[in-house]
Amino acid sequence: MKTIGFIGTGGMGSGMATNLIKSGYQLVVNDLNRDQAKVLEDQGAKFVNTPREVAENSELVLSMLPNNDAVKTVGLGDGGLSEAGSGAKVWIDFSSIDKATIVSINSNLEKIGWTIIDAGAGGVEEVAAAGDLALWISGSEALFEEYQEILKPMAKSILHVGELGNAKLVKNAMAMFAAVQHMSLVEICSWLKKGGLDEATFQTIMTNSQQDSVATRRIMETVVSGNYKPRKSWMPKDVGFGLDMAREMEVPMPFVGLAYQMFAIAQATGKDGYEATGIACNLYDLINGKRDEDN
Repeated sequence: MKTIGFIGTGGMGSGMATNLIKSGYQLVVNDLNRDQAKVLEDQGAKFVNTPREVAENSELVLSMLPNNDAVKTVGLGDGGLSEAGSGAKVWIDFSSIDKATIVSINSNLEKIGWTIIDAGAGGVEEVAAAGDLALWISGSEALFEEYQEILKPMAKSILHVGELGNAKLVKNAMAMFAAVQHMSLVEICSWLKKGGLDEATFQTIMTNSQQDSVATRRIMETVVSGNYKPRKSWMPKDVGFGLDMAREMEVPMPFVGLAYQMFAIAQATGKDGYEATGIACNLYDLINGKRDEDN
């Protein structure tokens, strides 16, 4: 297989697609904002105007899209994959959406010969660009095995996680855990600082403790440096999906619910224009009465 379609060429998708090009694959790409695809076109990717054309000009379709509606439109909307008369019939979707949506789209597409492989990607834009994502794949295990080589340029680890839709569950789960982790760690830092222990000292303590991990190191580095990356955080969206499913399943999740409300407070007070650690730090500054001019 040499020609792959890629739909959704924003921060995550662009990095993933670039690594496929570097590995020798020819790409056919589509995005509502063509400017986002320019870096891929400059590397030899072919831009087409619709998902239908992506499918008709490729052997496999991949996508990384922002929300449920975007995935529905790509699959079933005007000019969508469902209208393709030839070409690819397998779609691997990496979008951070809910399980019900991907299962519903699959039930429609499988009637006309399509197969969806559900995927989740753990990491941010820099991780995607480095090809170091953790990929969780669900659906057909046979197709999972068949497409291993295509997935490898984008990932440091690849794991099959069961039935279709489970990859979305895993993505939501990791977001929920990270939300609680961010808020709780920054809260403890705020408490320690009030008691007289600075963040840098606590960073050293964490690094030499049993709680040390890649995630806690990254959070503490941001807390200590105060360098909050300005960007939209998708974590609240993914946490919201998880809580929606929890309500349907009648599974209580009080800690996750509280973390979600903390993100909501950040949004309501204009403190949410950063990645998750920046949001948490700005929010706890607000809670503790720290004024912007004190920063």
